[in-house]
Amino acid sequence: MKYVFYVLGILILTLGISFTIQSDLGTSPFDALLVGLSINVGLTVGSWEIIIALLLICCNSFLKRQRPEVLGLLTAFITGIGIDMWLFLLHNLITPEQWYSKAVCFGIGLVVIGLGTATYLHTNFAPIPVDRLTLILQELTRTNLFVSRTFIYLVFLIMAMILNGPIGIGTLLTVCLGGLLLNYFMPLTEKVLDRILTHSSTSRNV
Repeated sequence: MKYVFYVLGILILTLGISFTIQSDLGTSPFDALLVGLSINVGLTVGSWEIIIALLLICCNSFLKRQRPEVLGLLTAFITGIGIDMWLFLLHNLITPEQWYSKAVCFGIGLVVIGLGTATYLHTNFAPIPVDRLTLILQELTRTNLFVSRTFIYLVFLIMAMILNGPIGIGTLLTVCLGGLLLNYFMPLTEKVLDRILTHSSTSRNV
């Protein structure tokens, strides 16, 4: 049952990412990099999600001098498929043109990302390569999570700007509000999922 919520969380997360991309107001620095690579180099956004994740896994392995965490690639693979699937489905259905419709589309995306991330993280399965890199940099530089995460976002932001990725007001809002929404949804999803998982385990034992 835990793995069902793992996949479900990623699908919800990728739906939110697709909404922010369709809003045309800007996405997170990482997603902006993926879109920029897709536009300038080719391949789909989801394909670049998998490729970048593979590079990050190799980078993490080199920095930690240990075997690559291959499970992180599974998360990237499902995420990549989810992004491409939702973008394909939403391409003609959601094309906001007025600023207020773009704002609503982006707002929905941001909230859905928070819900999906909280659901996925609660399963505690398969580490995200970007999150692992954040922890490694924190350990190596002896700083806090905020500094290491900001540094990574800054690198992605510069690369996305070079590739003309979707940088805008939405990018700033994602960086500023993403953590707050995640903190809001984490206890809610924990309460609901724990109740479901406990009930499922009890029923199975009976």
